[in-house]
Amino acid sequence: MNEVDQGLYRGVAERLICLHDEIKTDGTLVALNRVAIALYDAKTDLLKTFIHSSDGDSPLVNHTSRLADVPSLQQLAGTGARRIIHDLTEAAERGQDHARRLIAAGYRSSYTMPIQHRGILYGFVFFNSFQAGYFAPSVVQRLRPYAELIALSIMRDLDTLRMMQAAVKTIRSVSSARDEETGAHLARMARYAQVVAQRLAGPNGLTDEYVEYLFQFCPLHDVGKIAVADAILLKPGRLTADEFTAMKAHVAKGVEIVDGMINDFELRSLPHFQVLRNIVAYHHEALDGSGYPYGLSGVDIPIEARIAAVADVFDALTSTRPYKEAWDVDRALGLLRDMSGIKFAPDCVAALCESEAEIREIQAKFTETVFD
Repeated sequence: MNEVDQGLYRGVAERLICLHDEIKTDGTLVALNRVAIALYDAKTDLLKTFIHSSDGDSPLVNHTSRLADVPSLQQLAGTGARRIIHDLTEAAERGQDHARRLIAAGYRSSYTMPIQHRGILYGFVFFNSFQAGYFAPSVVQRLRPYAELIALSIMRDLDTLRMMQAAVKTIRSVSSARDEETGAHLARMARYAQVVAQRLAGPNGLTDEYVEYLFQFCPLHDVGKIAVADAILLKPGRLTADEFTAMKAHVAKGVEIVDGMINDFELRSLPHFQVLRNIVAYHHEALDGSGYPYGLSGVDIPIEARIAAVADVFDALTSTRPYKEAWDVDRALGLLRDMSGIKFAPDCVAALCESEAEIREIQAKFTETVFD
């Protein structure tokens, strides 16, 4: 059985599936066989598969590509125009990987619209049909309001996440938590977690939607540190027992802050809210039960918290802190391997260790001078 309860974590994709079913009740649009969303990460120039509703298996799952490597989409992003491909065969023959996959799954035509507002590119909506030449002007005209509705829904959900992140960033900017919780740390840690989750996706039933929300939520993992005194956060030496007790209290404070934000902003409908709460509440738990604050062990620790723990500790080890110099990648991975099965989940450690090229790319992109 997959570890992730898809009923618990279902969110945006379910809405898209329902809308797709509704669209196909329109006789003109009955041959619309696939609707898919890819999101754009401007900081890495990566397009990432996110959600889909397909008549059959999706040909593109857990897939990323650089926008710079897809000139036709880059042009759409620049102009805001739409793209119609009446026959995907030609694109597949030119060696375009995504077109080859679509053709192999039976799709023959596509209609693509960028999701953007006020100069910000959120991603793209892709529509596909098993019929070549399906997206005639009459079909596109009937489809357009649905496409706009999908785009608005995606922007609303992502803007909600960004609002939460911005609120936390503002709090940090006037708090003592500015030391180790820099924008660079948060950017790296979230991307390490994303890399791990992508490698674990298949065996654990993690959808692209789940991986994306994990990535978006990870920067909030230690929000409770805003309540920890400077003297403890910035202490260059070992904490006393009382100081460590005070430090551990940041977990409960973090959960309190997250719950308060959800209630104050009326965001109970936020997709995957429990994932966010689990990351904040349990990322200091340890596989052998020696972590805090609840002493959970093994699979009682939610998978998102196990992933966040490995990502967070790895970045802490490879970063300069008030009490230590930065370790190199090999030394940090070596410690994680030594603690695999004791403090950290073996599959999470293995996934990170198998991602050294991605690790070094992330480190080069997000240096300590970056504040996001």
